[in-house]
Amino acid sequence: MTNVKDTLDAALRTIDGAIAAALVDYSSGMALGTLGSGVNLEIAAAGNTEVVRAKMRTMEMLGIPGSIEDILITLDKQYHILFILPSQKLFMYLVLNKDQANLAMARYKLRGLADNLTV
Repeated sequence: MTNVKDTLDAALRTIDGAIAAALVDYSSGMALGTLGSGVNLEIAAAGNTEVVRAKMRTMEMLGIPGSIEDILITLDKQYHILFILPSQKLFMYLVLNKDQANLAMARYKLRGLADNLTV
């Protein structure tokens, strides 16, 4: 089991193209930890909390059972992944340089890091 700081550090060190990462409490919109550059992670935490909440509300209104595994946002030069931690009101937020990242590998590694996280 790893703590928040070690998990974010491992994300930036081991995921190709990773430039920023955060652990976010989506009940409050607050970042529990941030690491990296190129994005204001406090603003991103709050904004992406609204994305997660909106998708959850939409699933509820549509009667879609289950939970969100992750949300992918594709920008011109970046991927943004919101990985929801099962059974917790937290998500890992990862920003990747699109030219350097392998999206499938990034999702796989992010899932593994989240599995070992203790808060």
